[in-house]
Amino acid sequence: MNRTELARYIDQTNLKPGMTEDYISNFCKEAKANSFASVCILPNMVSCAAEILKGSNTKVCTVISFPLGMDVPNVKIKEAEEAIKMGAEEIDLVMNVCAFKSEMYEIVEEEISGVVGKCHEQDIISKLIIETPLLTEQQIIKACEISEKCYVDFVKTSTGFSAMLPRSTSIEDVKLIKKVIKPTTGLKAAGGIKTTQEALTMIEAGATRIGTSSGIEIINGLKD
Repeated sequence: MNRTELARYIDQTNLKPGMTEDYISNFCKEAKANSFASVCILPNMVSCAAEILKGSNTKVCTVISFPLGMDVPNVKIKEAEEAIKMGAEEIDLVMNVCAFKSEMYEIVEEEISGVVGKCHEQDIISKLIIETPLLTEQQIIKACEISEKCYVDFVKTSTGFSAMLPRSTSIEDVKLIKKVIKPTTGLKAAGGIKTTQEALTMIEAGATRIGTSSGIEIINGLKD
């Protein structure tokens, strides 16, 4: 795998609060120059990113109900709708883990189906963040089954918000998800992936996207 091929796996991510429009503008230009799959940014920066990345191979990705996922379904659906209007081409939805772990599956399915529906109306890619560090193996399997039921395009492991999580995404998480989802469903590994070897290991385990804030370092670390 060369640098260009590896870059196409990467959602170059900056979800830090307080970033200025100038900073995000330069961030998007750098991502475009390196042909990353997408930039993953906060919703308030979508319009800025969409203008810079228009016509390029690097898509605009944003997060919904980040990082806790605790908004009610109607709020999540409306947030996704507004993000798409502003130019988002990929949506990463944070699942309501509290409702999920309480086995309130009707709420989880309502929010996922609603957001996925808004995405698919506009040919937008939908990704569901299930937050594997907070789930048991059986819960990961159940979350993947709900994802498939709701026609999610990608299952994503984690928000990567390390301050509130007991651990990072593991290889075991990725391998388990890969076993459960359909071959046509994407798998985005995110959370603690900072080095070239970590990214390649996740890809080997079945990831088809890598969410990371270290995309430049990862592709530059690839040996010729």
